[in-house]
This record gives sequence, C-alpha cells and structure tokens, in this order.
Amino acid sequence: MTSPVVIIGTGLAGYNLAREFRKLDAQTPLLLITADDGRSYSKPMLSMGFAKQKDADGLCMAEAGAMAEQLNAEIRTHTRISGIDPGHKRLWIGEEAVEYRDLVLAWGAQTVQVPIEGDGGHLVFPINDLEDYARFRAAAAGKQRVLILGAGLIGCEFANDMSLGGFKVDVVAPCEQIMPTLLHPAAAAAVQGGLEGLGVRFHLGPVLTRLQQVTQGLEAHLSDGSVIACDLVVSAIGLRPRTDLAAAAGLQTNRGVSVDRELRTSHANIFALGDCAEVDGINLLYVMPLMSCARALAQTLAGKPTAVSYGPMPITVKTPACPVVVSPAPQGCEGIWQVEGQGSDLKVLCLDADGKLLGYALTGAAVMEKLALNRQLPPVMA
Repeated sequence: MTSPVVIIGTGLAGYNLAREFRKLDAQTPLLLITADDGRSYSKPMLSMGFAKQKDADGLCMAEAGAMAEQLNAEIRTHTRISGIDPGHKRLWIGEEAVEYRDLVLAWGAQTVQVPIEGDGGHLVFPINDLEDYARFRAAAAGKQRVLILGAGLIGCEFANDMSLGGFKVDVVAPCEQIMPTLLHPAAAAAVQGGLEGLGVRFHLGPVLTRLQQVTQGLEAHLSDGSVIACDLVVSAIGLRPRTDLAAAAGLQTNRGVSVDRELRTSHANIFALGDCAEVDGINLLYVMPLMSCARALAQTLAGKPTAVSYGPMPITVKTPACPVVVSPAPQGCEGIWQVEGQGSDLKVLCLDADGKLLGYALTGAAVMEKLALNRQLPPVMA
C-alpha cells in the first residue's frame, strides 16, 4: 500500500494545501492530523465574531467529517504528534508509528504568554483558534469589560470587534504607538483615533503586573501604578511559530521551521508552510503568502517541483473604525516616508532615493488607492 501524504494541521494552511493538492492528484492517500476538532474555519474571522454576533459554531464552515469526504482524505482529530523520524519517513502518535510518503508541517504558531502575578490568571484568554474562541465566548457571556493585552494588529482588531459587540475595552501595551512594527506613526495615530472614537481606551507604555480577583470582577494592576477594572483579559501579545517538534527531529529551525523556495525543510521529504514556516528567511503570518505557498507546494507534491514567489503582499487590518491597508517596505530597505492627507484619511508612502514606491500605509478613505499603488510595489520575494 502506498504511504500517504501526511499534513499536520487543519487550519487555513493545512486545508488549503489539501484542496490544492486534490485538484492535481485525486488518488494518492491523504492523511490530515490535528490536535483540535478539525472544523474548517477562517482564522481572520475570529476577530470579527462579536460584531457579526457569531459564536464558534457560526464561524465554522464545515465539520471534520465533511472535510474528509470533500478531500477524499482521512482526518484524525484531537491527535498529537509525539515525534518525527525523518530517516525512516514516519511519525509517532504515542506508541503508534505512521509512515508517510511526504510530510507537511502546517501546525501554525502559538500565542506568546507572559507570567502574571495574582489569582486572576485563569481569566486570561488567548484566541488563536476556534476552540479558544469558543472558550472565550462562554466566559464572556454576561460580561461587559474586557482588557486586551497587546496593541498590535490582532489586539487592535479585537478592540474594534469587541467594542462593536458591546464591551467596554481597555488596551494595555508597552509601546509608544499601536501596531509599532507595522504602521508609520501618522497612520497609527489615525487608527488609534478611530478606535478611541468607539470608546476604546489605550494605556501605552506600562505592562500588566498583577491580575487580582475582586467582588466585582478583576483588578488589573499596571506597572505605572494605575488600576483598571475589568471582567476578562484577552492576550494578544503576539505569535511564535511552532518549531519544537521540528527541532527535536533534527530539522533546521530559526524563527520558524526553515524551508527553501520549494518549501522543503532540511530533510527532503518534509515540507512546511503557513505560520510555522520561515520561507527563504522570511516568516509572514498572513493569509496571502500562505495561499501562494499552498498552490506552489501542491504542485511539488503532485510531482512538479515549484518554487514559491511572493508578489506585493498588502495586509488589510480589520478595524472598520478606521480602515487600514499596509504594505511594509521589504526587509533591509531604507526609504523616505511621505505623509499626505488629513484627519483619518492618510496616504503614507515609503519611497526610495529615486522616488520608487517601496511600501505604504493607507487609512480611512485613502484605502481606495490600494489597487493603483499595488501595481507600483516591488515583489516581496520574486
């Protein structure tokens, strides 16, 4: 019997790869293994659920059984890999050995956690998948006050969503501006103003040092001495690619699992894509590069080795209080920033010495210019 192509992970990376592969190869045995319940959903929707009044079941697009039928695949849910044996092309689930023809790591990234003093730690919720979202929705029922740790893209999206969902929202982050690694200060100020217009309160600079249960919920003690009353805490500090199992198997890792342009790891029959993968030195935790990788890797697994390339990869931030589209300048490029517009409608351009566009951030009504600007952008990875 032919050994299957095995995909670890049933998020956007795993399921989209499986779909693309089945377009090219309907027969090769396909096995997907996931630590969760295997439901198909769109992860970007997790930060839109409250505004849309959708619980976890409402965000689910298909159950695991339906996906198995659709993909002509076996899907093993609530199953954790205990080890990978590249030399013998097998992986371990406890004492059970599973052989593979090719193995794809699509197990994503894990939330960054920081220790917090006090007795309220069990009311800190990361929201990284559908099961996390379900747990938070259950805990949030009847509550009104949410504290969000982190003012990056995810923290700001949750702040917008939960405000629209009827919560009073405070955001705490040890930075001088929101989305500091993504947005020019002018664009960040525009987005922050839009969120403040919804009632979001920002506490930029201090960190949460203690979370204490009190009669009326929680008290969040910050490093600057201030205290915030809340009922729940969402941890949106950041994501770290999962690399432990890969490193234990002897695969090369850096920030993520290191792969070449064909998404091949340091072992010939093992590949990686999605949030866990560092592709030719670049780790992008967004949907557009993931989809490019899924299409390229499907070709490779179907017998036609294909290198992935990234064209312009603009990022749409889901903050309808102040819409944002941003295309960061390529790594290592130094540009000159130019800010046009006023109020919440800003066009912030990054230009090289010859006036060529390297990147941009558009806010408010200026997002309408994204298509014209995208045509001027250099590829992220040609």
